[in-house]
Amino acid sequence: MKAISYSRYGGPEVLAFGEVRDPKVGPDAVLVKVRAAAVNPVDWKAREGHLDGILAPVFPVVPGWDLSGVVVRPGMAVSEFDVGDEVIGYVREDFLSRGTFAEYVAAPLRTLARKPRNLSWEEAAGLPLVGLTAYQVLIKVLQVKRGETVLVHAAAGGVGSIAVQLAAHLGARVIGTASEPNHDFVRGLGGEPVTYGEGLGERVRGLAPEGVDAVFDTVGGDALKVSANLLAPEGRLVSVADNDVVTYGGRYYFVRPDAEDLGRLSELAEQGVVSVHVDATFPLERAADAHRLNEEGRTRGKIVVTVDWESDGG
Repeated sequence: MKAISYSRYGGPEVLAFGEVRDPKVGPDAVLVKVRAAAVNPVDWKAREGHLDGILAPVFPVVPGWDLSGVVVRPGMAVSEFDVGDEVIGYVREDFLSRGTFAEYVAAPLRTLARKPRNLSWEEAAGLPLVGLTAYQVLIKVLQVKRGETVLVHAAAGGVGSIAVQLAAHLGARVIGTASEPNHDFVRGLGGEPVTYGEGLGERVRGLAPEGVDAVFDTVGGDALKVSANLLAPEGRLVSVADNDVVTYGGRYYFVRPDAEDLGRLSELAEQGVVSVHVDATFPLERAADAHRLNEEGRTRGKIVVTVDWESDGG
């Protein structure tokens, strides 16, 4: 099959488009024909070797953890999905090798859920990682409650945009940091935008003089110190970007595959609670350009790579 892969750590130039071995489908997995795969910052961080301490690479590595596609063969022990079922997945394993930037992926059951019927393939591919991150942090870690005030950093980004929508759905007041050109976008998601950068603390205090009940950080660095000083008594701080958060009394969180959580996200998407904004799309062979754009860090919503089905008659 055709895929994007890299045989050594490095910049976008190490990504190559070409033939790789077809995946083998284990008893508890399904073979998915990929329609689209989303780009996430973790993809290029892994490609550069920053995850080497926790995820061993088996070269050549096919990058990507998000997908939307169609089941073409269930594993021998699988009864949950049939041929032709449309699915989404956060297909992360405990090593780097068999990613989603490919024509086919063997996806473990724990990574999959049914595709939201109202989302395009591109939108659906952009939901799993960012949606699960937002869902698990807000509901399971921060345990956001109705009436609380939540500060979401990078509210126009992939994780942040979903977090704003989910927190608002939970009944929270949501303040979201964003550049001024993205303020209307954040308002449309249900948040109150504030410009990040110097003076952020004073701007947030102007909206929430008593402090915020919870902070969802997707940026790290200086945002953590500012956030810690904005917490109300008993306030909670979680970062998915910087494990230095523990020095400020917060918690670092790394999203995990969970079929039940992903199924709930799919339901929320079909109910119109959660939407996915696709900022740019690239064909599979231009995945390196998609990585470069993601590394710039100025994306509104998601960057998605699409897989051409026409070339093989699909």
